[in-house]
Amino acid sequence: MNESLLISSEGRLRRLTLNRPDQRNALNVALCRSLIEAVREAASDPAIGVILLDANGKDFCSGMDLTEALEADPDEMLPLHQELFSIGAGLRKPMVSAVQGAALAGGLGLALNAHLVVASAGARFGLTEVRVGLWPYMIFPVVAAAVGSRKATELALTARIVDVEEAYRIGIVDFVAEREGAEKLALELAERSAAAIEQGLTFVQQVLELAAKFRREAHNSAEFREGVLAFRRRGG
Repeated sequence: MNESLLISSEGRLRRLTLNRPDQRNALNVALCRSLIEAVREAASDPAIGVILLDANGKDFCSGMDLTEALEADPDEMLPLHQELFSIGAGLRKPMVSAVQGAALAGGLGLALNAHLVVASAGARFGLTEVRVGLWPYMIFPVVAAAVGSRKATELALTARIVDVEEAYRIGIVDFVAEREGAEKLALELAERSAAAIEQGLTFVQQVLELAAKFRREAHNSAEFREGVLAFRRRGG
């Protein structure tokens, strides 16, 4: 690990703290790699019951480190982003993100990889990639999972910043509380049945996979095709 990510434990809680406050905790390659390694390690440690992701400084995370972006090797950076921004889907332990200040672009994607997002008053969120000529490809799935595909598209097209009240209303934020509230929630989760939580999160993931499987099968079925054709013949 490097000093841009601080790692500590309190009982069954593993805290991962972004520590590039002067760079608004922008995600460079080194920090992305450290985050992936730290989440993997916590996920595989039976002594850890919950992961708390927070940040030092006034902002949670401003997204990709643009000072590094043009010089970084895409063959190194893109696989890291792909894994980092989908890492929450494979977790069988709860992860809580504690957001203060700005969570923009990749910072929003990182926060939403947690199962629960706790944001302090004054926090703000946005998919701002189009402002620098990029679509939020890597983080779009987790944003869409939180707010729906249509709203995620609107946020990506407009690149507007939403305040914590709107973020709570549309599903980005689960709880509005200060950092201490996020820690309290994480500690409570850490003391609950690890086996039940693991089984439950596995169930949620398998339900989603099963739903997608049946949806594909239904879409390709003769009954669906016949039903659609009959609907069209009736004129809707």
